Order: sequence, then C-alpha cells, then structure tokens
Amino acid sequence: MDEIGKPSSSINCYRQPATQSVPVIHQGPSPQGAAVIQMQQFDVVGGSTDNLQQPDYTRHEPGLFSGLVEGRVMDQLIEHGGVQGVAATLETHIQNGILDGSSEDINCRKQFFGSNSYPASPPTMGFFHCLQKEFMDFTNIILLVCAALYLVLATSNFRQNRKLDNLFEFNKNILVDVMRHGRRYVISKFEIVVGDIVCLKNGDQVPADGIFIKGSLKVDESRMAAGRDRVEINHENPFLSSGSKIIDGCATMLVTAVGMKTSWGRMMSTIVRDPNEETPLHDRSRKLTLILGMFGLAMALLVLVRLLVGYFTGKTRDEFGNVEFIGSRTKVDDLIRSLVDIIATAVIIWVVAIRGGFSLAINLTLAHSTKRMMADQAVVRNLSACEVLASAKTICTDMKRIIASKQIMRVLRFFVGVDSMEGRSYTSIAANVLELFFQGIRHTSAHVHNFFPVTRIDETILSWAVHSWNMEMENIRQFSILNVKPSCSESWGIGISLRNQADNRIHLHWKGDADSILPLCSHYYDSSGNMIALSNHVERERFLQIIEQMASSRLRCVAFAHRQLSEDEEAFQVCRRAGIHVKLVTSENVSRARAMVLECGILSPGEEVSERLVVEAQAFFNYSEEEQRQRVGDIMVMAMSSDEHKRQMVQLLKANGHVVAVTGDCANDAPTLQEANVGIAMGEQSTEVAKECSDILILDDNFANVVKVVRCVRCIRNNIQKFNQFQLTANMAFLVMYTVTILSSGNAPLTIAQVLWANLVINTLGALALATDKPTEAVMKQPVYHAGILMTNIMWRNMIAQALYQIAVILTLQFIGESIFGVGEEVVATLIFNTFVFCQVFNLVNARNPEEKNVFVGILKNRWFIVITWIIVILQVILVEFLNRFFHTERLNWKQWAACVGIAAFSWPFDWLVKCIPVPISLLF
Repeated sequence: MDEIGKPSSSINCYRQPATQSVPVIHQGPSPQGAAVIQMQQFDVVGGSTDNLQQPDYTRHEPGLFSGLVEGRVMDQLIEHGGVQGVAATLETHIQNGILDGSSEDINCRKQFFGSNSYPASPPTMGFFHCLQKEFMDFTNIILLVCAALYLVLATSNFRQNRKLDNLFEFNKNILVDVMRHGRRYVISKFEIVVGDIVCLKNGDQVPADGIFIKGSLKVDESRMAAGRDRVEINHENPFLSSGSKIIDGCATMLVTAVGMKTSWGRMMSTIVRDPNEETPLHDRSRKLTLILGMFGLAMALLVLVRLLVGYFTGKTRDEFGNVEFIGSRTKVDDLIRSLVDIIATAVIIWVVAIRGGFSLAINLTLAHSTKRMMADQAVVRNLSACEVLASAKTICTDMKRIIASKQIMRVLRFFVGVDSMEGRSYTSIAANVLELFFQGIRHTSAHVHNFFPVTRIDETILSWAVHSWNMEMENIRQFSILNVKPSCSESWGIGISLRNQADNRIHLHWKGDADSILPLCSHYYDSSGNMIALSNHVERERFLQIIEQMASSRLRCVAFAHRQLSEDEEAFQVCRRAGIHVKLVTSENVSRARAMVLECGILSPGEEVSERLVVEAQAFFNYSEEEQRQRVGDIMVMAMSSDEHKRQMVQLLKANGHVVAVTGDCANDAPTLQEANVGIAMGEQSTEVAKECSDILILDDNFANVVKVVRCVRCIRNNIQKFNQFQLTANMAFLVMYTVTILSSGNAPLTIAQVLWANLVINTLGALALATDKPTEAVMKQPVYHAGILMTNIMWRNMIAQALYQIAVILTLQFIGESIFGVGEEVVATLIFNTFVFCQVFNLVNARNPEEKNVFVGILKNRWFIVITWIIVILQVILVEFLNRFFHTERLNWKQWAACVGIAAFSWPFDWLVKCIPVPISLLF
C-alpha cells in the first residue's frame, strides 16, 4: 500500500452498470455486543467506463487476510470484526456468497487476490535425468574419480606390450624373389611354399629352410647358435636355416620346409610361457590382503551387530534428538533408510580393509619405472619380472657380454718381432717395417667395412695409428683390393690382398689373433728392419712366451697390436657389493676366461683362483649330483661350456634356492633364457627366439646396463614396500579408530564421503607419490631379499608405531576433544577428519625412508612427490573450508588448523625416536 486504504498494485477493477440494487454489508455493534450485519441497497450507476466504480475490497491490501489463518491469532480476527466483518470487507454475504458474482468481479478478485492454483508438479524424472543427478552426488564423484584412475593407470601392461611389437621383426612381411614356371616373381615370404626356388643376395634373410643349389654364399647363423656368424654355404655344406642372414654373395635355394616345420619354427614352438603365472610378490600380496580382509570383515560384523542392537533398542537418535526406532510406529521407509545407513557404515570398514590400492601401486610403480629404464636401453617385456630380478642372487653371462660391456679399447703394448716398443717413439722403427705395418692397418681397418662389419678392434687400431703414430691415409688410393678373406681358423682374423698401382706388385696382409697368425709365419722383422727366419722351435717359443705373457696380463694379442679392456670395472664390482654373484659361462679356455674375469672384477685380484671358483664344464658335470649342488654356488667361471651346460647350471642354482637371471641373444640361448627366473636378451640384434623367451631386453651388449636395470628394479621393489608400509599404517589406524568409536558411542567418526576421500589419498595419491622415487646407489648396498618380501622387521616396527600414534590422537579427539577445544560435536568431527588426513600426509614423508632417521634425505630430488603432497594439502583445505555441504564439515579457525597440523607433524620426531629402537634384520612377511 502506498497510502492507507489504497492498493499499491495497479489493478483496474470496475463494476458494470446495473439496474438492480446491490446490498452492501456494513458492520456495527449490537446492543448485546455481538456483531450484526445490516443490509443496505445502493445503485450501480454509469453507462461508460468512466462511470464504473472500483470494488471496495480493492482499497485494502491484497494480503490483508492471507496470514490470518496461518497465524491462528484470535485477537486479529476480532479486530477485523469476526467472520462477518471479514465477509463485509470482501463484499461477501454469509449465506448468499459473493454479492456481485459477475465474471468481471470474479476476474477482478483473481487479479487482486491471486488464483487458487499452485505451481505444476515437476514431471517425473527420466532415466538419464536420474543418472545425471546421481553423477552430481559428491560421494559418487569421488568413486568415479577413483575408478577412472584405476582404469587408466592399470593399462600400463597393455601399452607396454604394444610398444614391444616394434621390436620383433620375424613376423614382419618381407618380399623375396622366387622362380616359378621359368619366370621370376616378387612375393611375400608368407606366400612361399615347399618346392619354391628362392633367389638370395647379400643382406637378405633366409625365409625358410632350404638346400643350396648354386652360387657363392656366406651366411650369419648366429641367430641359431653363437659363434656361427660366418658360415660358407656350398655343395659340401648346402643347408640353409630359416632366419639366417646373408652377409656375402648370391645364390639360389630349394625350399624344403616352411612355417612351424622349419628349424626356426620348431624352436619357436618350444617356447612355453604361462601368462597367468603368479609371481612371489603378488602371491604374498594376495595372502596379506586376504588376512586383512578377514580382519576387516570381523570388525565390520562387530560394528553391524552393535549398530543394529542400538537401533532396535531405541538408543539411536536422529539429528533432532528424536528416537529413530519406535516400534510399529516407525514408517517402513524410515526403517529401510536407517538399515541401509547402518549397513553402509559397516561395509565401509571392509572396503578400507581390502587394500584396493595395492595393485594400483604396483602398476603405477612399474609403469613409471619401465619408462625410466627405456633411457637405459632396457625394455621390460614382462612387468612381473622386475620384482623377481630385484631378488636375483646370481646372473649368468658369457664372454661376449663382458667384452662388449667395456666402453673403451686402447692399444697398450706393441712389439716389433721380440722387441718391445714400450717407452720408445715410432721413429725408432725402420722405415720399411713401419710402412708395411701402416699398409696392413690402413687397408684391413679402412676397407674391411666394404666386405664385413667393422669391429671395435679395427676402429681402435686405426685410431691409434693415426693419432698416436701420425699414420697418413693419403696412400690408401695407391693400392687396389684384390681379395678379402676371413681367417680360416675359428679365431678372429682377416686377410687382404692389395695391388700397388705404382709398381703393379701384389701385397698380402693378415690381421688377427696373434696365436693364430704365428703358425703362418716363416720370418719376422726386428725394429731395425732385419728379416730373421723362424728356423727352430726355440725362436717360436720366444713369441709364444710373449703372447702368453700378454694373455696372462689380461690383454688380447693381435698381429699388430693388442686391445686393453677399459678400466671401467664398476658394473661387476657393484654387483658383488649388492650381493649378486656374476657367473661367467663361456666356451673359452680356462686361461682366457680367468684373465677376463680378473680384469672386469668378477674375481678380485687378491682372490685365490682355484678349482672352487674356476672350473671346466665337463669336469664339473662329472661330479656326483650331490657334489654339483654343493659346489655350484661357489663357481664364478665355467669354461669350455656348451649351451646345455649353461642350462644345467641354471637348473642347479634354482634347485639351491637362487633366483637366477641369464643373458643371451642367440636362438640356442632360448632354452636357458626360459629356464632362468629372469631371461635378459642382450643387443638389438638379438634373435626373435631369444627375445620371445626373455623377460627384459637390453638394446645393447653393455653389461653395465644390466646393472642399471637391477638398480631400477630394486627401486621398484623398495617403492612397493614403502607404499605397503604407508597403506598398512593408515588402514590399521582407521580400522581400530573407526571400530572403537562406533562400539563405544554408536556414532561413526567420519562420514562416508570423508572416508572415501581419505581412501583416495591413501590408495591413489599416496601410491603415485611413492611410485616416483628414483633409484639411488643405496639400493645396491641392500641385502638380497627373498622374492615377494613385502615387509621387513624395520617396516613392521615403523608401521605399528605410527598406527598406534594415530589411533591414540584420534581417539583422544573423539572422547575429550570437546572439552579440550571448547567446541561442539560438529567441530570436533571436522578436527578428527582433518587430523586423520594430515597424519597420512606426514606419514607419507616418513614412508619414503623406512631405515633413515632423517626422513628428508633426497626429498628435493623427487619433484613429483612434492607436487602430489601439496595437491593433497590444498585439496584438504578446500574440502574443509569450502565444500562443507558435501563433506559435512565445519570451518576451522587458525588455532584449530594449527592444532591439526601440529598433531600430525609430531609424527616426524616420533618416527625418529622409533627408529632408535633396534630390530633384528630377519624378514617376516
């Protein structure tokens, strides 16, 4: 109302002209004091809108009587003159109703007082609308986030296997030339049939088993067996194996077997791998999860019984203080809703106890670490092999691995005849001798790559002659190559015949192992240029003594120089310090093998070289089975061994309880790789059979990368153990705290949404933070744990102590928190939730270093850990301060925040005190 008696709304209601009299109700007191109604007639006048009269009720407020009934105040009714007065004001007759009753009057009343209608009921929600509403529930959002993380992060195995497809070339399509009905065709190797004539040339791969027909051919059969890298195929040796590589010449062959009936196919068929094989770590994890699950189930049933008894005995009250169960007067819907809440409270205990995040932690750690191993030239084919290799006590390798593991070759000693040139300049050598020597180096090292792969020996000799002896390469064009021939013996070597363009004379140079070149010589030059005949046994014996002396000094002798293995012996020494025994299993003789292992550190220089450490394979396997089992653990070098000897040695080591890793690259290494606990294929050129039988691929032949992989997998094991300690601490604290609180008070200390958030912090973000720790040198100083060990005594000590601390502080807040802080029950519940989450944050730092008293060692090196920890803290602040509605929390002041953080932070000095308690080193679980 703008003024008293005038409506504020601009509603135009006017009476129509009428001839009849309309009674108007007036109110007045009767002599007896009761309200009476007097009827008075008045005429409606006017014939135009200008003369229309506005109803009297429009002079009052539209809501004049709207609150009269709702307020139920009798004085107000009497003030309006009772029901008769109200009716008169509204121009209504008590018996006859509305005095006017015309449509215009009815519409006017609707406009002025409003219509007697209500907003239409919302339409029934459809399925998708209901689904959308459930998606907006915050508890469901947390569950969906957890599920999405589990789904995305658990696909690491699949992605890893897809990457491995590019490493296998055997099944790739290769085009080959075949002869059919007199014409040459280019077809896929998968279309070859028995009886085809296949044309082979340099660089081809033999697509099937066959027989040589004609031509000139040299093949590399190292894919089938080590040492068969240059095999000459002719009518005396006409057999060509599928998978062999043509390294020289061209020829035709008759296909005799294809597919799985070839020698290659038969080897592939022997590969048997059980994809469902359970590793020790997963086995231990499954058992521990079962134990905790049973404990959690028992706690859940105990809580369920307690809550049901409390509910049906009338001891449970709602938020307004009313008893929830009042017998038959309780509505069925209310009963069902209460029972669902009780069951959900009990089930949440079991959900936390079943450790759903442990598998996620393993996958996260493996996925993160395998990417890091790619930088170290290692590809993990079988993720579970990482945990097994972390417990490896023995690594069996061969001579090629040791030779290739050295990063530097250099010439250390040089003899001209029997004269040592150590400490002397090359200018002291006769010019003719020096020129012949340079010719051999230039052409056997520089031109050999046109015919055969250049070896590191070739590169080393050429570099030494150019940089140390100022050898010039200009005269290389003066000679034309007539022929290049590899050594006819099994030793390394190459021969080259040259024609001098100036005088048309032919020169022949050989380069190779000194003990193989010496029998070919009838004379030798001394440093003065004199040619001396090797006319008797004594003179030859002098050369043999020099060769033997150099070999015993761990040097390799070649015709012009020798090669020294690099002084970088750290890889094998690191293995020894880590408790890993590297065993050399080689076909070399004992002297050569002994010198090599002394050089690389498999045996220490002061260590006694006896039959206990160095044996010949045949002699060892002549022992009795009992004696073999007793001595196999001590052996460091097994010389003169075959592939079968290597496999038998692995079997013996496994029978003695060793976790054995084996390196290999050839097809004949496949049985041993498969026999080992962990097979490691070495080199990018490893055969497909070796790759298929292996668990880990090292993309080069450097043994140092094997050590890097061992360091990385030990870090994986440690990260999994750290998470296990962290998760067990949180789970045990939660189970005890939650159960004790409900049994004593009947109320849960945390809501379901709060429990789910804490579970997300523990199982997902905690796993991600601990999975990102990088390997350090300290992991190689740890003892070799048995495969599958989840908890050491040190970890059990830390876990029990931290769990007891968390239980103590949470129960203290639960029972006397109101009196300590002087706050209500709602604030105490928020303090409990906040303190519990921050206890997990600070204990996350403790879990990084289970054995170190200083928990901050190396923490700044892991940026991911710091970022994830701060994410948890920031989200917790947002949950408490801004998402009160969803998490049922109360805002805290700065003193209460300080109390929560301070109580949780005390776990750091408490952890330091706990780590002062000595525990035995033995492992429990």
